[in-house]
Amino acid sequence: MFLKIQRYTLLALTLIFAASQAHAKDAEARELFEQFFEEQVALSPMYQTYLGRKTQYDQWDDISPAQDQRAQQLRIDQLDRLRQLDVAQLNPDNQLSYRLFEYQLQRGIDAYQWRDHNYPVNQMFGLHARIPSFLMNNHRIDTPEDARAYITRLQSVAPLMQQLIANLERRAEKGILAPNFVYPYVIDDSRNIISGAPFQQDAEDSPLLADIRAKLANLDLTDEARDQLLTEAKSALKDSVQPGYQALISALEDLEKQADDKAGAWKLPEGDAYYANALERMTTTEMSAKEIHELGVAEVKRIQQEMRGLKKEVGFEGDLHDFFRYLREHPKFYFPDTEAGREAFLQQTQELIDAMEERLPELFGRLPKADLIVRPVEAFRAQSAGKAFYQGPAQDGSRPGIYYINLYDMQNLPKYQMEALTYHEALPGHHMQIAIAQEMDNLPSFRRHSSYTAYSEGWGLYAELIPKELGFYEDPYSDFGRLGMELWRAVRLVVDTGIHAKRWTREQAIDYFVGQTPMGRPDAVREVERYIVMPAQATSYKVGMNKILELRAYAQESLGEQFDVRAFHDLVLGGGAVPLTILEEEVHAWVAQQESLQDSP
Repeated sequence: MFLKIQRYTLLALTLIFAASQAHAKDAEARELFEQFFEEQVALSPMYQTYLGRKTQYDQWDDISPAQDQRAQQLRIDQLDRLRQLDVAQLNPDNQLSYRLFEYQLQRGIDAYQWRDHNYPVNQMFGLHARIPSFLMNNHRIDTPEDARAYITRLQSVAPLMQQLIANLERRAEKGILAPNFVYPYVIDDSRNIISGAPFQQDAEDSPLLADIRAKLANLDLTDEARDQLLTEAKSALKDSVQPGYQALISALEDLEKQADDKAGAWKLPEGDAYYANALERMTTTEMSAKEIHELGVAEVKRIQQEMRGLKKEVGFEGDLHDFFRYLREHPKFYFPDTEAGREAFLQQTQELIDAMEERLPELFGRLPKADLIVRPVEAFRAQSAGKAFYQGPAQDGSRPGIYYINLYDMQNLPKYQMEALTYHEALPGHHMQIAIAQEMDNLPSFRRHSSYTAYSEGWGLYAELIPKELGFYEDPYSDFGRLGMELWRAVRLVVDTGIHAKRWTREQAIDYFVGQTPMGRPDAVREVERYIVMPAQATSYKVGMNKILELRAYAQESLGEQFDVRAFHDLVLGGGAVPLTILEEEVHAWVAQQESLQDSP
């Protein structure tokens, strides 16, 4: 008996030791994931600010080739250190984190060869617009030291612009130039930023001066101290920001003379290989341009057939293209292009968000804690910016999620699209997906802040559809607007691959868009020009949505009456952004687990 007890004791001690060793390996892995994340964050003062931190608060990112090389070397070093972990000894959660970090690092290493295959400034994004937007929306001024950091950043704009100009000229030497339509947009936006006081006498404050003036007004300072900081800010604007932007404008005017109207990525060095890589990165699949194009054609046909049903429901006489024209042209579908019309759009958008927020518990078990606000796109970039977009909250809660709406031209915002647009960008779309990921304290930091376009935009497009389950889209025109938004994303599959793989011209792509959707020509021009400067990005929406719908259908069919849509949504959002291939694995594993629970006595 004594020997038997000894054996049991030895076995128990062995199991305890093994569990202790496994725990130590998991702790080591988690510590390494956090270390890697912090090493990457340390390379970007701007990202630190975006996270809500005030480290390197007076600095901009280094955008030089040397910094690109340092980032690449860090990825290589981290991958080597990561692979020293014994994956087999990690728990399932850490094994998944290992796979995701390995995937990210390898993807970044492989994409390094294409680091110059982009247009650093364009009508959609770029440092020229990011500088003022970043300072206005991300750089908080809570103390005099924060104000001085803001001013130091203003003082550093000119050298930052020189780095940007050098990057543009290096690309031009390689034959990488944005198409000629891009330059007027960027030049006009840049001029808007240095218009007004203090750049011009007896003028209204420029956007940046108005911003720092308002932020200083909220500080508990003496009038003398506030005036001193404001004087320093004005000097920085005139001595650094103005000449920095003037140099950029001059460089862009020179580059415009070299540009042509060729739209596709095929025109770039090894353009076909670059576009294939871009498709893989954006969709996180192995779908070819041909497969994506054919999927788009099929989806366009399917969605248009559904639209014909709604057209019949509202009693419209005429074919689908007549209905498209009616929706484009009838004034009842648009708010007035006035301040009152803009205010009405914002108010009704907020009402939609409030109504959705009340119903979220019917679709989700986990809800975001971060606040959400609605804000118009700033005037300096409204003419060239997209229709709507979302900016995530700061992790520390110091900044809410922001749903931006571009109210520059109300003809671009039909009433019947308002619901779908709001559900995509706000709730239950990007705000749910991004805020919840950041708030998942059980996840490593890198997973809370990862981004995969097919996952995030696929969720956004899926989020346009699921409110229909709750009885939203009561107005058939709004439901038609939802279908119109989905059709828009299906057309993207055709047009993006058409431009970049089939060598469609800009005009061909615009004509296809107008011919297949309710979208007016000005809106179609904006869309096509977006795809031109962001190859492959537009394909991610429909590919991602289709995968989520496919996985949901699989789970419903497998689990039958035991399927819980709230649990499914919590699963999709609860692990942070992941490639579609890994999302599929996670859903299949979850279904298998649910089935085993059903089978257990």
